[in-house]
Amino acid sequence: MAYFQNINKIEFEGASSTNPYAFKFYNPNEKVGDKTMEEILRYAVSYWHTFTMDGSDPFGAGTMDRSWDKFSGMDLAKARVEASFEFYNKLDVPFFCFHDADVAPEGSNLRESNQNLDVIVGMIKDYMKDSKAKLLWNTANNFTHPRFIHGAATSSNADVYAYSAAKVKKGLEIGKELGAENYVFWGGREGYDTLLNTNMKLELDNLGRFYHMAVDYAKEIGFDGQFLIEPKPKEPTTHQYDYDVATGHAFLQSYGLQDHFKFNIEANHATLAGHTFEHELHYARINNMLGSVDANQGNPLLGWDTDEFPTDLWTTTLAMYEILQNGGLGRGGLNFDAKVRRGSFEQEDLFHAHIAGMDAFAVGLQVAQNLIDDKVLENVIADRYSTYTEGIGLDIVSGSTDFHKLEAHALGLADIKQRSGHQEQIKSTINQYLLQAFAKTASFK
Repeated sequence: MAYFQNINKIEFEGASSTNPYAFKFYNPNEKVGDKTMEEILRYAVSYWHTFTMDGSDPFGAGTMDRSWDKFSGMDLAKARVEASFEFYNKLDVPFFCFHDADVAPEGSNLRESNQNLDVIVGMIKDYMKDSKAKLLWNTANNFTHPRFIHGAATSSNADVYAYSAAKVKKGLEIGKELGAENYVFWGGREGYDTLLNTNMKLELDNLGRFYHMAVDYAKEIGFDGQFLIEPKPKEPTTHQYDYDVATGHAFLQSYGLQDHFKFNIEANHATLAGHTFEHELHYARINNMLGSVDANQGNPLLGWDTDEFPTDLWTTTLAMYEILQNGGLGRGGLNFDAKVRRGSFEQEDLFHAHIAGMDAFAVGLQVAQNLIDDKVLENVIADRYSTYTEGIGLDIVSGSTDFHKLEAHALGLADIKQRSGHQEQIKSTINQYLLQAFAKTASFK
């Protein structure tokens, strides 16, 4: 059955195109540096936002018009698989992602839930044979069901802890069966609402034990996907243990897990934590912990996780700058963990939204590569820190000085000359590169 009958495969038509079902800037075969856009960007579609969300919110019922929603139960699950692969193929994306609860309904017990998963995973595996779309990552939904009210791997209930482990065990088996490039751990309810009833030390220790058991089981079954932690500071708990990349990194180091995990960084989660997207990417990069990206954006006027499709070209440029400086995303990718707005309820809006996001990151990629080729930011930074390349500065970075020598140097200073940070000039230069990129591809009339 066809679910998007009136839509053909999305092609690249260039910046002057007025076709709403065409890429204006994302040309998968165009080389940027020594790789194609498709190879660098590694786009993925998120199953949950695209095929299961109905547009409901705390103030209103669902609004989404989805042709597969006429089914229910396992028939609905099968219809979503059919619709999803039609969508992947027409959008021509190389990857997709899902939670276990996205693809198959939960049964009355774990055994029945696993049986449902086996049926749908088998169907996904068959569809993958005739599609370029591969599994970027999968994960277990250990946060929606009421059993996870007090968390999963940090639950105050040992039975819930065991149930959560069983779900992850099944998830790792599915990841291996479908050839997943990664496996994600998002601590949906791994945190606390109040310290008044929380044993934080026990919960963190249990979380560390949980991750070690996951590492051990992946080795046992021969699953070689990269493990990823996705930081988020709040929602649904008041304080989540994987608050941001720095907090997550400290946790991994404390429990001896830093060699087994990297980070899946979401733009909207970064801003909720009070950081920019590029800050989180940068911190992960300089610590060799950048694994994958959830590509979305938040609304600066709203203080919650809005998961909008990314269209801010400044942000996509700075994000791609970090990703290129990282040498790419390795086994990771750019997953559109984003949902169409509640008012964008037509089924075709799913294409418009993904086209917008894919074009936005394609522009960011091109501009970031130009900035790197011209060493724009590298020259700025090198000049700003040039005092550390000679004299006392070189002694500092080489570790060949101490407080006695530094004091002697400071006492001999008659004056300290500072240099401007030139922030406005730098931002203006980036804008110039953005506009130059458009001037090369578009005709302004």
